[in-house]
Amino acid sequence: MQDVLNTIDGRQVAAISGEWLDDVDPAIGETYARVASSDARDVETAVAAAVRAFPSWSRTPAPERSRALRRLARLIERDLEKLARAESVDSGKPLTAARTIDIPRAVQNFDFFADAATQFASEAHPTDETALNYTLRQPLGAVACISPWNLPLYLLTWKIAPALAAGNCVVAKPSEVTPMTASMLGELSIEAGLPPGALNLVHGLGPRAGAPLCAHAQVKAISFTGSTRVGNEIAREAASSFKKVSLEMGGKNPTLIFADADLRSAIPETVRAAFSNTGQICLCGSRILIERTVYARVRDELVERVRALRIGDPLEPRTDQGALVSRQHFDKVMGCLQVAHDEGGRVLCGGVRARVEGRCSDGFFIEPTLIEGLGPACRTNQDEIFGPVATLLPFDSEAEAIELANSTRYGLSASLWTRDLSRAHRASAALHSGIVWVNCWMFRDLRTPFGGIKDSGVGREGGMDAMRFFTEAKNICVKL
Repeated sequence: MQDVLNTIDGRQVAAISGEWLDDVDPAIGETYARVASSDARDVETAVAAAVRAFPSWSRTPAPERSRALRRLARLIERDLEKLARAESVDSGKPLTAARTIDIPRAVQNFDFFADAATQFASEAHPTDETALNYTLRQPLGAVACISPWNLPLYLLTWKIAPALAAGNCVVAKPSEVTPMTASMLGELSIEAGLPPGALNLVHGLGPRAGAPLCAHAQVKAISFTGSTRVGNEIAREAASSFKKVSLEMGGKNPTLIFADADLRSAIPETVRAAFSNTGQICLCGSRILIERTVYARVRDELVERVRALRIGDPLEPRTDQGALVSRQHFDKVMGCLQVAHDEGGRVLCGGVRARVEGRCSDGFFIEPTLIEGLGPACRTNQDEIFGPVATLLPFDSEAEAIELANSTRYGLSASLWTRDLSRAHRASAALHSGIVWVNCWMFRDLRTPFGGIKDSGVGREGGMDAMRFFTEAKNICVKL
């Protein structure tokens, strides 16, 4: 039984309460670690450490901050195999995905923002010959970074790295469902020589640890990725104290396939978009919109490819689809499948619990599922399922495709497949999405703004947008 500890003021410690939460391996359905169950006292200690560390860390020259982030990146690289296995066991995702995507991306996050620390620029505005205005972008102080369970280290470092690069001190609250690699990151931050208090990690439940962190008077900004429901609560709390907030929340993302698309690329990429990480990515394309003239062909090829996905032990190299992250989430997705059945959906493949032999016989597996025959207004096409479930809807025109794509309360991402360049630009501009991929999916450049609109979020992460979020702009006007 492993202990998942807090990192506070440069030390790894248990929760003050002495209480623990179970950490369950979802592939086998058994507890394998215990997690520090923190409360407001641990948050207070962590924020105090961050506040104490802030004056020194914020004055540390940018090249030194950059070198510190690079040291941490190299340690993650050194421990890549150990971290990848921990991520796979903790979340149920295939080890190959953790090894080739999640942990390397955490390395990239620190390297990218190590560069950003030394290249972050400001503005100067000469006012005729009478004055010079210039802008200082100064770090905020202690900031909160709250990350979800689906891409644990990947998304945690996406927040921590720019906050530290800009000169802030961080109190992070990882998901209590997948906390293992965050705890390991805390250890590595100490080894990398980050000053005590620069990076603090507090584990625990949202109401006991996350809520007091967001409400703390000395926390100056909150960067959150998670559900729309929790994001709404954080936004209301932050509004009362005028904290800066960045909220990346839910999605019900459309994939639009036009008849003129290169179907040899569109079909396999649509499967990848729908079922990567067992559908547990906020960017997954869970609504597949297909032009009617090619609907039958695309549907049949999608079904064939989805049926070929290998479900199994996440630690086996041939596994494509691992376990869902928890019993609670498994039950939620199974409930959504029942709703789809009740609404009259036709299950083309999947739709049931997957049985995996051997050590994973009690794990939380669901067969990847495609459903057709449901209208755009039904719950299955409106509510975020966040599992291996996608629906198919036909359309007859570009206007109808855009109307269907925009017909939910979410607006995070969309994928658009067409050979018509004019249509690509026109439709991309008309889609209510913060991110639009044309003839691709999840093709990321870390310099670009990342985030959603409507119920998918407020603010943007990535590149200079992240650096600006974690700083306050101050204009200085000097009369000449």
